[in-house]
Amino acid sequence: MVVTAERTPLYEEHVRLGAQMTNFSGWVMPLQYTSIREEHRAVREAVGLFDLSHMGELRVTDTTLAQRVVSRDLDKLRPGRAQYAMLCNDDGGIIDDILVYAMADGAYLLVVNAGNQDSDFEWIRTHSTGDAVFNVGREWALLGVQGPHAVALVQRLSEQDVVALRYYAFAEGKVAGIASIISRTGYTGEDGFEIFCANLDAPRLWQTLLEEGRADGIRPAGLGARDTLRLEAGLRLYGNDMDAATNPLEAGLDWTLSLDRDFIGRDAILRAREHGIARVLVGLRMLDRSIPRHGYSVLSDRERVGVVTSGNVAFTLGYNIAMAYVPPALADLGTRLGVDIRGTPAPAEVVALPFYKRPRPN
Repeated sequence: MVVTAERTPLYEEHVRLGAQMTNFSGWVMPLQYTSIREEHRAVREAVGLFDLSHMGELRVTDTTLAQRVVSRDLDKLRPGRAQYAMLCNDDGGIIDDILVYAMADGAYLLVVNAGNQDSDFEWIRTHSTGDAVFNVGREWALLGVQGPHAVALVQRLSEQDVVALRYYAFAEGKVAGIASIISRTGYTGEDGFEIFCANLDAPRLWQTLLEEGRADGIRPAGLGARDTLRLEAGLRLYGNDMDAATNPLEAGLDWTLSLDRDFIGRDAILRAREHGIARVLVGLRMLDRSIPRHGYSVLSDRERVGVVTSGNVAFTLGYNIAMAYVPPALADLGTRLGVDIRGTPAPAEVVALPFYKRPRPN
């Protein structure tokens, strides 16, 4: 059976700009336009524009259902605010990592990973007693505007005061005259916004942002830069750094768990906390020029003790970095380890996550 990859409403824009396209989680997406390094640095130093329309959106209208499937206490989430959370299975494994938006009408909008949107929908629906969850992701486009100049750029095009939006807050309004949800969130370690709009409006919004952002040094940025940026910021990637076999405690995501209330997977997570976990996610700084990659073995005294989940060049920092799972006894800062790179042990040191951190607004 031939499976055709889906296209976002911005596909023609990427082709027009000469992007190198790739299949990512069943979607045809831009990997890069010029180079990953240039696009990465544009986001760190000026502003980058991302097409995130492959991400899924699920609308949940039953508060009890949302509380049951989401790992955080949604009673504390006020309308107009968002939070990062987990969907966990009965064994405490991570089905997906998500953003939860508390909408003004009492519903919750769950932004889920592209490759999981249909399976997440079906999983949540199995726990619903009625029509309380809706898969609306293919009706929405999503653009990311990230970098030091992002806020000023979006403000010039907005009718409302987006500068006043707090981190992980959102508002409904207009950007370039287009009805939008403007969310002060991101996946790069920089300030900026993610902007939801209707599919038909996405090309005009994309073009307007590129035109208005010329003086700001804007660049369209692809999945390559998105990956190096999020790695520097210590942000996990589903499928690499966590999956359904990963307990959130192992991934250092205990802060996403409201363990004082019931949710699917809570009991298994509590048992894991009581009995102890066998591995933990750490940051590694390479001590030579070797580049660690996903799946490479982590060594201690030349014995395999763990595995690299994400690794690459850190363009901002000037050295190479990785995230990896190792035993807790080897997770202390400063611990010297090795990474097996094509049969050669390359020296590395355990360092704190995130590797790069910019002060948050508000």
